[in-house]
Amino acid sequence: MSDINEAKLHKEAHFHDGAELCDVVPLHDVAQFHNEPQPQVKKFTCKRENLTIKGVQYLYSYEEGHKYPALIVSHGFTDNYSGMEVYCEALCREGYAAFCFSFCGGGSMGEPPEVHSDGDSRDMNISSEVKDLCAVIDYVRSLDHIDRDQIVLMGASQGGFVSGLAAARYQGSVRKLIMLYPALCIPDHARRGCLGGARYDAANVPEEIKCAKTVISRKFHEDVCGMDAFLELSKYKGPVLIIHGSRDRVVEYSYSIRARDCYGEGQCALQIFRGMGHGSDEAQRASVIASMRQFLAGRKEVLAFQIVCTHTEVSCQGSEKHSDIYFTGYCDSPHFRGTVMQEGVDHQVSENGIVKSVRAEYTFDGIDGDGERCRLQVVNQWGGRDWKPVITTDSGKLEWLNRADLTAVLEGGCGGLTVRIFMREGPGE
Repeated sequence: MSDINEAKLHKEAHFHDGAELCDVVPLHDVAQFHNEPQPQVKKFTCKRENLTIKGVQYLYSYEEGHKYPALIVSHGFTDNYSGMEVYCEALCREGYAAFCFSFCGGGSMGEPPEVHSDGDSRDMNISSEVKDLCAVIDYVRSLDHIDRDQIVLMGASQGGFVSGLAAARYQGSVRKLIMLYPALCIPDHARRGCLGGARYDAANVPEEIKCAKTVISRKFHEDVCGMDAFLELSKYKGPVLIIHGSRDRVVEYSYSIRARDCYGEGQCALQIFRGMGHGSDEAQRASVIASMRQFLAGRKEVLAFQIVCTHTEVSCQGSEKHSDIYFTGYCDSPHFRGTVMQEGVDHQVSENGIVKSVRAEYTFDGIDGDGERCRLQVVNQWGGRDWKPVITTDSGKLEWLNRADLTAVLEGGCGGLTVRIFMREGPGE
């Protein structure tokens, strides 16, 4: 068992057949780095035409002469760069110089001027935001400490859509693309007359469109109403990660399924996050960042387990609290399909409110990709920075699992967890 070092816990109560259960999701993957140096944070400005773009750079440690890969993070509609700093702070620790910025004319009415870039909201549209992002890319690539050909774009909601379009423009210089619940619905919303949550006649568009926190113009509508978002996105040929919540009521996750399918075979990894909406709470964001870390490290998802808790048994041994969380579950992945035999158990030991160790053990019975009956035995415990599962199997088809260097990400959702298993290279690669 491994020491978890003051891991913060998020607990959600769930109900099953009238009994209250407790899913315990450790937040190790959020930047809770109390004993580590804090990143260097530096404000920057750059120009797009005559407009000034404001942003910040996060760099964990600076080494003279070193060229850093860059991560450029784009915010969503009516947001600004401050809403994306949590991603920069966490992901700069992966060796990236991380940048976030405010779009010209973006944000909401009344936001602080220090985070507001130049420009009027009525001049803002998808094309102008793509130009803003391209200006930031050019600025970042011009910096002496940046590897100009190692750029990763990441964006949330409208910023995810804009990042996908900009990646298609830059091609070879954009090494990877991450889209978090991307607002690929925007062209459809224009055609329906409901951009930004407003309601208007798409056949007779008003000069100004009043949204809840801002005012956009007819130019925004005209910019996207004839756009095929998926045709534009498909021009990008690098690796893509899309993360989308199953409970998103702003952008249906079917848009992200279609986006995955518009890319080449195996190019895009799509994670549907159970229970997440258009945005994330602290625990969900921890899991989102953990999956981004796997993607940036070149790891691919090979299995996903859906875990459903059944009951919990708690005992005390001296000053220690021992919790056994019993669960069932299933796996429905291309490599394996099966269910948990009997019940698995997650054994946790805590003292004075601090979790000391977590170890889950369970066995699946099912069929491998060749349709042969087999079993997977899983032991998953915390490894200091990542969950480190060990999987053994009697399947010849899945024999590679027996020697694979695996990591895992836990996603807490309604009814239980999703456990995503990653490895650096997929089987047979």
